[in-house]
Amino acid sequence: MDYFFILLLYGFLAAVIGVSLPGLLNMTAVKIAHTQGQKAVVSYLSGALIVIFLQAYIAIFFAKLIESSDFITEILHEIGLVIFLLLTIFFFFFAKPMRIGNEEGFSSLDEVKPKKHPFLYGLFLALINVFSIPYYVFLSVTLATYDLPIFEWMYTLIFSIGVVLGSLLLFCIYVKVFKKVAQKNNFITLNINKIIGTITGIISIITLFKLLK
Repeated sequence: MDYFFILLLYGFLAAVIGVSLPGLLNMTAVKIAHTQGQKAVVSYLSGALIVIFLQAYIAIFFAKLIESSDFITEILHEIGLVIFLLLTIFFFFFAKPMRIGNEEGFSSLDEVKPKKHPFLYGLFLALINVFSIPYYVFLSVTLATYDLPIFEWMYTLIFSIGVVLGSLLLFCIYVKVFKKVAQKNNFITLNINKIIGTITGIISIITLFKLLK
């Protein structure tokens, strides 16, 4: 029973660390919360968290099969590099900026109708966020070296649930904190596409640097 709590905690902490920095998923959650309202962001997070759970579970499965294979990790990085370069171009040059209809900022947000289905959008963005897979592969291999039974299916499930809970907590913190900031300063809402584009651009540069090393 102790292993259940330990692996739940490790999954929770791993997700908190992984989502703590501004990234595509959490900044998009902020954008959806501001433009489409609370129901839309709940739907978006539901889609994203389903994929996050599956990615954590599959990553542990991969870790069991390939352990710490540098070859597989490099392939995933190459795929991620292409995806994030395309996203950077999209958010800088094609995504439309937010428009605030009144001085109060967000009083009429719940009336805004979503242009995309938030649930499917959450599924899609989490699905292309392939960096979480090598992250959890490495982490699960590390935990296994300390004789934690993470490769047993029940413990894999518990760890993945911890990942979902940690991700949910950080997503909620981002939405709440950035909404308060944006209410005081519309700069964030008007430039959030560039913020997301900058994030994906930085990720692309870091990934390219790792591939060239």
